Amino acid sequence: EPMSKRQRKKLLKQKQWEEQKDLRRQKRKEKRQKRKLERQSKLDSNNEVNDRKRMRREVVPSTLRLIVDCSFDDLMVLKDVKKLHKQIQRCYAENRKAFHPVQFYLTSHGGQLKSNMNENDKGWVNWK
Repeated sequence: EPMSKRQRKKLLKQKQWEEQKDLRRQKRKEKRQKRKLERQSKLDSNNEVNDRKRMRREVVPSTLRLIVDCSFDDLMVLKDVKKLHKQIQRCYAENRKAFHPVQFYLTSHGGQLKSNMNENDKGWVNWK
C-alpha cells in the first residue's frame, strides 16, 4: 500500500526521534551532573547558610499593609474558593521572598475557604 508524503515524513521523523533518544538522555545526564557540580562548588566556596536565608536577613520590611477580606466566600462556588486559596498561597510565598515584604493579613477567614485550606494545605496554620 503506497504511503502519502505526509505519512513518510511522519515515519522519518519518528525514526530520527528514536535514533536520537540515547543522545538526548546522555545530554540530560550531563546537564544534571554539571548542575550538581556547580551547586557543590557554590556550597564549598560559600560556607554560610543557603542564599535564600542570607537574602532574608537583608530584607527591609515595608510599611504597606495588604488585607484580604475572605468574608464573601459563602457567595462563591467551590471552584472559585479553590482559586482564591491558590492566589493567597502565591501572594504569601512571593511576599516572603520579597526584599520589601508588606504586612499581609487575612480577615474573616472561615467557611469554605478555611475548610479547603485545611484539606489541601495544612501548613497554613504556621504562616506568620
